[in-house]
Amino acid sequence: MTETRNAVLKQVLELGPVLAFVAGYVWLREAVVTFGGRDYEGFIIVTAAFVPVLIASNAALWRLTGKVSRIQIMTLVMVVVFGGLTVWLNDERFFKMKSTIVFAIFSGLLWIGLARGQSWLEFVLDGAVPLTHEGWMALTRRLAVFLALMAGANEAIWRSFSTDVYVAWDTFGQMAAMFAFFIAQSGLMKRHWVDDETPAG
Repeated sequence: MTETRNAVLKQVLELGPVLAFVAGYVWLREAVVTFGGRDYEGFIIVTAAFVPVLIASNAALWRLTGKVSRIQIMTLVMVVVFGGLTVWLNDERFFKMKSTIVFAIFSGLLWIGLARGQSWLEFVLDGAVPLTHEGWMALTRRLAVFLALMAGANEAIWRSFSTDVYVAWDTFGQMAAMFAFFIAQSGLMKRHWVDDETPAG
């Protein structure tokens, strides 16, 4: 029972901030708050609230599980930096560019690893999936291309569409795209899967 409760709480801590961001934006998107002689629109207000909520959820997740993934740490750092700039400069473009920069950085890092004959994706995932070296390299190449495309897609969406569209993309669209990508890699993973009896490599 305790394990089930902890698993549910873990999901709440991981997804809760995102759902809270969406709910807050829907509620406050037409709002304008004046503070210190400056007007702040709904997106800025929600971003200001989202940063401490995400920090608190990651702290609670660490307390619950004893660890936070490298990807979660990277995301938190980017949210704090670009969320802070968004609120400080009262310019929502900084927060909207966050995903572009995150995707581009991860894609670039993966390409650097590939150039060195290494799969840094395996390092990021702590080797959680038992694949051969060739499997990890192939999956890493595909993901590096995919993340570069995601960076381009984020730029096109936030620059070309409304904030409503961007919020839907940032919270649900990106998640769906990542899920679809990894589902599409099932054939590759099946071919390179390492059974207990099969030596890696």
